Amino acid sequence: MEEAEAAKAAVTDSLLSGACVLFTLAMFSTGLSDLRHMRLSRSVDSVQFLPFLTTDVNNLSWLSYGGLKGDWTLILVNAVGAALQTLYMLTYLYYVPRKGPALLQTVALLGVLLLGYCYFQLLVPDPGVRLQQLGLFCSFFTISMYLSPMADLAKIIQTQSTKCLSYPLTVATLLTSSAWTLYGLRLHDLYITVPNVPGIVTSLMRLWLFRRYPPTHDRAYRPLQA
Repeated sequence: MEEAEAAKAAVTDSLLSGACVLFTLAMFSTGLSDLRHMRLSRSVDSVQFLPFLTTDVNNLSWLSYGGLKGDWTLILVNAVGAALQTLYMLTYLYYVPRKGPALLQTVALLGVLLLGYCYFQLLVPDPGVRLQQLGLFCSFFTISMYLSPMADLAKIIQTQSTKCLSYPLTVATLLTSSAWTLYGLRLHDLYITVPNVPGIVTSLMRLWLFRRYPPTHDRAYRPLQA
């Protein structure tokens, strides 16, 4: 009986882990349309650099958390995510005429990462405390990323247009947030569960906006925003 329960638990863990990997990589790959646009047009028109940068920092933070915890699902997803975001960033920097602002943003956030690394390595020697504090940082950063697009809510309602939103990315974010919420609950890890709940809420709000203000049939390129 115990062996059957253990086998069932292992299958559940594998399915949740696979769902997290699949949905998260699908969400990260939505940026490929931005990449294609930059390469074909040889410009960065309508493409935003900051979402690539903040997602990259978020991936690197969760990669550190996963490595410290020994969670290979977190490690795999965020390693691939960081590689993709870095590719998007390098492509943007290659085509953007004025590289100064983007480079300044990159240096600033990399400086924050470096300070964080030094803090955890030098001032937090206990692995358990380090894991808790790093998890707290990752949670706050992820929550801020999920909530930041809501600043456009008033603009969308005022213009009655959802052109600035991406429907595929909204669906991918909903599936990804739901999978990670269940994964965190399964592991009893609040640092994974809590920050993904706002992702579910904001995705549902955006889906409502798409239903309230259906997009036009304009096939022109539209930037993807988280």
